[in-house]
Amino acid sequence: MDSDGTLWQRRFGDDPAEALRALNDSLGFDRRMFREDIAGSRAHAAMLAAVGLLTGAERDGICDALDTVEAEMADGRFVPNAGDEDIHTAVERRVTELTPAGAKLHTGRSRNDQVAADLRLWTRTALGEVAEAVLELQRTLLGRAVEAGEALMPGYTHLQQAQPVLLAHHLLAHGWALARDFHRLVEARRRADVSPLGAGALAGSSLPLDPALTAAELGFGAVFDNSLDAVSDRDFVVDALYALAMLGLHLSRIGEELVIWSSTEFGFVELDDAYATGSSMLPQKKNPDVAELARAKAGRLIGHLTGLMATLKGLPLSYAKDLQEDKEPLFDAVDTVRLTLTALNGLIATTRFDIDRLSQQASSPYGAAADLAELLVTGGLAFREAHGVVAELVRRSLDGEGSLADLVAADERLPAEAAALFEAGAFAKRRSTPGGGGAEAVAAQIEKFRSRIDADAGRFRERE
Repeated sequence: MDSDGTLWQRRFGDDPAEALRALNDSLGFDRRMFREDIAGSRAHAAMLAAVGLLTGAERDGICDALDTVEAEMADGRFVPNAGDEDIHTAVERRVTELTPAGAKLHTGRSRNDQVAADLRLWTRTALGEVAEAVLELQRTLLGRAVEAGEALMPGYTHLQQAQPVLLAHHLLAHGWALARDFHRLVEARRRADVSPLGAGALAGSSLPLDPALTAAELGFGAVFDNSLDAVSDRDFVVDALYALAMLGLHLSRIGEELVIWSSTEFGFVELDDAYATGSSMLPQKKNPDVAELARAKAGRLIGHLTGLMATLKGLPLSYAKDLQEDKEPLFDAVDTVRLTLTALNGLIATTRFDIDRLSQQASSPYGAAADLAELLVTGGLAFREAHGVVAELVRRSLDGEGSLADLVAADERLPAEAAALFEAGAFAKRRSTPGGGGAEAVAAQIEKFRSRIDADAGRFRERE
């Protein structure tokens, strides 16, 4: 390879057009994989030496040169040249400048299997970091749930008040959704944990390569089975983008609720000044920008997922340059989710809940309607009939015939204990089914959620 030319330049008589370079070159974004590319090159050099294609001295010279390149790239001293169309070319060009043995580094290797390996290594690390951040947000939600104690809030369906629940129950609902996200991330990480090195451009090699040795050097959990599939497979990127998009959806839902809850009309929460913004025109404003941006970022993540799927849907085997479009959406999705998790975690940790306001809204007598019907069921009435009895009383109350409590007390179809359902906190005491919103059920749920976080964190670290 010429010091200022591409790996493939000698096949062509003319230099690449500037438009081709601008469209084709990827060093501007794939250089963030330099550590993975260098790690892959170290492993490849070790394998080449093990099978007799490099001497020990050549391997050591290459590895020393790779150490130098890594240091140069890490501290910004590395200077790319016109022929460095991607991170792989850049690293190999610089290694070859530092040691003559660098010219042998590409033996038995194609950029097709090399880039797939780099991206798998990068994805494996990145998803692990995102998964750790998800655990942190779960811990914050758990802490706020414990802090909330037996504080009540209205539960909603169709954004209409339905039944009161514990605030802790509502917070944990988001925590359980994040638990699913954690497992999706871990599974996507597992799917990325397959080494494609040794597949070459598409058909393997006539050289005595040892793909299992290279995979072991890099800590991969498995080795490819089919070389065509190995260089063209980007399922693991789609899996990662799906896991990140689903996580983004759940973060968006949290953001949406905080936007609503912080409004004057709801008044359920007061956002900390450090996680809110003001208005350039309206001095009184406190805007929930973190929550709004968490809500907005989900659309960006969905776009990355659907965009890459559309790119992949019609590609014939094996490698095509279209696959270069896998990196920017993945890099941006990871960056977006990391930042959103950090900001939303801080927002939730510092938000003040107005317990009195929440309790007041949870105290609507109509929140007892389902409990009244269930009380009639325990007395032997069919639920359809019980529903009709209570619905009639609700309608009469709304028509102005009296309070629901008074109408219930006066109705001979209801037992005397029905009046107790209108006492403060009575709802929470009655909701005893596992996973429900009552005090005892939520206390058990908190312990179960804490154990889930600890177990997930432990199993995740075991895989490291």
